[in-house]
Amino acid sequence: MSEMAPGAARPEMPDQDSLPPVTEVAVASMILIVIGGIYMASHLPHHAPVVLPIIVLVGSAALIAWNALMLSRVREFSWSTFWLVGRWAILAYIVIGGMLLYVFLKDGTRGSQLLLVTLMLITYAVNVPLLLAFGAARYQPPDR
Repeated sequence: MSEMAPGAARPEMPDQDSLPPVTEVAVASMILIVIGGIYMASHLPHHAPVVLPIIVLVGSAALIAWNALMLSRVREFSWSTFWLVGRWAILAYIVIGGMLLYVFLKDGTRGSQLLLVTLMLITYAVNVPLLLAFGAARYQPPDR
């Protein structure tokens, strides 16, 4: 770790209290997706009822949309760090989500089951990078 030069001004950090609760909302969204995923997987290879998975998917997507809206209103933030971490994380989670989707396809998942699992994996592949990028950027000095 590098030391700051004597007399150098410490960069001003963003006020943590002024940031929206992105982490907490993202975790709530992930909890919903995990509930829906476990419910769907527990019924395979038979057809699962789709009411609960649809409800948790809509709830999770609404939380992600709220997170994106609240985060878009933040002005003093390290957006360069957010996008740097976010781009690499989304690439990794697209690969992970694709591998998980392949497992469901190989298992014979079809129809509405496959659609719901795919949408849940997309939600997962967006949510985790958002969480990682926000967590990295919130402790960096804001872009000027």
